[in-house]
Amino acid sequence: ADLKQLYLTQLTALAAELRQVLLNKFSQTGGHLGPNLGVVELTIAFHTIFNSPTDKVVWDVSHQSYTHKILTGRKQAWLDAEHYADVSGYTEPEESPHDYFNIGHTSTSIALATGMASARDLQHKTGNVMAVIGDGSLSGGLALEGLNMAATLNSNLIILVNDNNMAIAENHGGLYTNLKELRETHGQAKTNLFTAMGLDYRYVEDGNDLATMLAVFKDIKDIDHPIVLHVHTEKGHGYQPAITHKEAFHWHVPFDLATGKTLHPSTGETYTDVMHQ
Repeated sequence: ADLKQLYLTQLTALAAELRQVLLNKFSQTGGHLGPNLGVVELTIAFHTIFNSPTDKVVWDVSHQSYTHKILTGRKQAWLDAEHYADVSGYTEPEESPHDYFNIGHTSTSIALATGMASARDLQHKTGNVMAVIGDGSLSGGLALEGLNMAATLNSNLIILVNDNNMAIAENHGGLYTNLKELRETHGQAKTNLFTAMGLDYRYVEDGNDLATMLAVFKDIKDIDHPIVLHVHTEKGHGYQPAITHKEAFHWHVPFDLATGKTLHPSTGETYTDVMHQ
């Protein structure tokens, strides 16, 4: 409700403040830095345009839901070091009515959101249901099964594909060839996985531009059929070390905020070392 009273300049300032809060905590505790920095704007836009928890958002894996958590009453866990451990690193229904599932596994969000939309329709209720899924998670079999079933709905469902051209590491496979074609043609490529499956489709080039995301969400709010919103974002947006070293900063141990260098580098044998032996 507070967000809905703010002007674009104020929301933009909020995005900068949120990024600094995230960086400050991550630099001390470690965590999923890159995924969270990339979705700050789209998360602010969701909570500004939509009416959570009547309108629902399901975060795939949910390791990128920290801005969502801060905006839904849990900011102390990022602002006060004594409370850093108060909240889960993933969505947690016991924490908030804005979280719906205990999620940590990948590729589940579309199926979960489709089920929520079906339940809404059976109860003759209203409200938007959105799944936010990264391009890495999209390659999972359950995600593809979810897309297949989502196309059969005749009611509101928004599937936001957060495409930063990265999973934890580089993406590989035929799916990503098509996503690359769609990015390079601004969604106009002849081959389109999503429309081929019977889904409406819209491409958004700059998912880290707050004004763009506000306008897009306003346009599709209360849509009466399933749509894929293919949003191009930058992993680690706003922090150069995380942009330069996307894989390393997907999840990072505590680091020096000024340089991005690890504060306590390991000098012993790691699990990776053991696996390589």
